[in-house]
Amino acid sequence: QVQLVESGGGLVQAGGSLRLSCAASGVTFSSYAMGWFRQAPGKKREFVASISGSGSSRYYQDSVKGRFTISRDNAKNTVYLQINSLKPEDTAVYYCAAGVSMVEFDYWGQGTQVTVSS
Repeated sequence: QVQLVESGGGLVQAGGSLRLSCAASGVTFSSYAMGWFRQAPGKKREFVASISGSGSSRYYQDSVKGRFTISRDNAKNTVYLQINSLKPEDTAVYYCAAGVSMVEFDYWGQGTQVTVSS
């Protein structure tokens, strides 16, 4: 049974930073690409970033390039999302996902709330 558990969200002032974590179990972690998505109130869920199983390839949504960094530790079965220079428009529930490719995801976590105050 695949489980993805996000943590690290919270309330932060604009300009601050957060590091989100997603711990995976029930999968051969290094065989899966991992992704982060977010869903703001009243909006559709959107892609944020993804990383290959080895960590050698990374993709980002254009609007987060330079501020967000996705990384993974295969020894810990964990993927991270470092978010710097937070903006109020980054407020959303952030979800991690696992998949066999960097563009198609099969498993999802329950999400962690990030709220950025101005």
